[in-house]
Amino acid sequence: MIRKAKITDLGAINTIFNQAVEARHQTAALNPITTEQRLQWYNDHDVDNYPLFVLEVDGQVIGWLSISKYRRGREALRQVAEVTYYLHKDFQGQGYGTMLVDHAVKIAPEFGFRVLVAILLGHNRRSIRLLQKFNFEEWGNLPRTVLIDGDLYDHCFYGLTLK
Repeated sequence: MIRKAKITDLGAINTIFNQAVEARHQTAALNPITTEQRLQWYNDHDVDNYPLFVLEVDGQVIGWLSISKYRRGREALRQVAEVTYYLHKDFQGQGYGTMLVDHAVKIAPEFGFRVLVAILLGHNRRSIRLLQKFNFEEWGNLPRTVLIDGDLYDHCFYGLTLK
């Protein structure tokens, strides 16, 4: 079940995000986020206009999805949103990511978004295949700009124009 996130979900959201940090190939963040930082992130997130969702299976939050502002302060880009999603490491590769991205694509127009952008690491092939399943296309690539543990990776922008 996908539902709007609540403040009580922040522990699970943070655990899932920090797993991605530890994996070293799912995010450009290099350090785990503290509980205080996650609370600040939640408080700063305008959930009325930019929703935050969790995916629950058997009462456990196993993934989350955020639709966020793209380029704060740039009013001409108001109809563009960044989509971000993460899954608990024990639930990856089981179709749950598909559920999250499908939800984002369906719900985004209700919030006035015409374009979704996903920003990810070029070597995250699983996530790229997931986005391509929903007709996201590579709209930009900053080659060898992400430095993780001495290795350089591409920073890719995938986009989808909604109907």
